[in-house]
Amino acid sequence: MFDLFGKKRRRRETLRKQPFPAAWRAILEESVPHFKYLEPDDQDELQGHIQVFLDEKVFEGCGGLVITDEIRLTVAAYACLMILHRDTDYYPKLVTILVYPSAFVAEKTQQGPGRLIIHGEETRVGESWDRGVVILAWDDVLESLETPTEGHNVIVHEFAHQLDQENGTGDGYPDLDDEELMAAWPEVFQVEYDRLLEDLEENRETFFEPYAAESPAEFFAIAVEYFFVVPQDLEEAHPELYEALMQYFQQDPASYWNPWEEEAC
Repeated sequence: MFDLFGKKRRRRETLRKQPFPAAWRAILEESVPHFKYLEPDDQDELQGHIQVFLDEKVFEGCGGLVITDEIRLTVAAYACLMILHRDTDYYPKLVTILVYPSAFVAEKTQQGPGRLIIHGEETRVGESWDRGVVILAWDDVLESLETPTEGHNVIVHEFAHQLDQENGTGDGYPDLDDEELMAAWPEVFQVEYDRLLEDLEENRETFFEPYAAESPAEFFAIAVEYFFVVPQDLEEAHPELYEALMQYFQQDPASYWNPWEEEAC
């Protein structure tokens, strides 16, 4: 077993050191707004992670969508941005990324009165399963990249769920290696989540969209979206939450990325 792990590490190290294709670099510069704001060393690290990610994950087009290098690289770039500076296993539960041209219909099951189980359908732009699949709507990806000040990025959202699910069912408590952060996490996240529920119940204006109150898992995913997409806004409105996420992700997006400047370009 040890040899298998060593072989995987060596293979990944070889992939990370391979020259990054010039055509792929051009796509990142054109299609991934965050990329051009990263420091050169971080760009190099990200490119290495992308090469591993694309080697290990399978992309499938659904609803007639043809998977292109733009799709693969855009998804891989944001997924790998979230593991920059971190010793992780490249989303170990994830096998396949399904990409639809637009919103798709998914089955929904919820608890009704008593023991009644209600089955229905719901239109969605993304899903993350703990059984190896992420699903994305490509037109929603493109729209979010064109309007970053909206604070939405379905790739970041669904891959935040993947991080949350690495240590079991998604519950807003990802795998935390740092003991100090592990101790602070419940105080920060549970307090923030409870405050959101209370504000919504009292009809007070909230920084987070109401869907964040759906569950601790959704609160975490949306907080991660804001952390990467509108970091200055999150830092100003919820500094303790921003600090916890900064410790977890080992980076400070507010120091290099400003969505208001990008949207004005």
